Amino acid sequence: MTCSVVSADTDSMMQMSVNREFDGAMIPPPSARTLAELKEGESGIIDRLELPEDVARRLMELGFLPGHTVVPARSAPGGEPRVYRVDGSEVALRRETASRLILRAPSKAAAKALKP
Repeated sequence: MTCSVVSADTDSMMQMSVNREFDGAMIPPPSARTLAELKEGESGIIDRLELPEDVARRLMELGFLPGHTVVPARSAPGGEPRVYRVDGSEVALRRETASRLILRAPSKAAAKALKP
């Protein structure tokens, strides 16, 4: 299913694709990294949100959109929740939620640049 959200005050459009049969048991492929796996200060680009429609929609409204860069910042004393910087904002997410935000695999050019 594809939903479109249009904001009347900004004339922008947001489109998302969600899985109606979401049961909470989706596990990312072994090669895919999640937002929860990033270390403080390391950045990642969101590929998709594997969450129920209402949660995915709210996170997208907060800036967690596919193609946007996210950087983990500080976390609470117990380690959870953790603050993430995205689209000029700071948003705290639980590890369980962050583990459902799948990151893009690094491009081959980026991977080469990281090798010594």
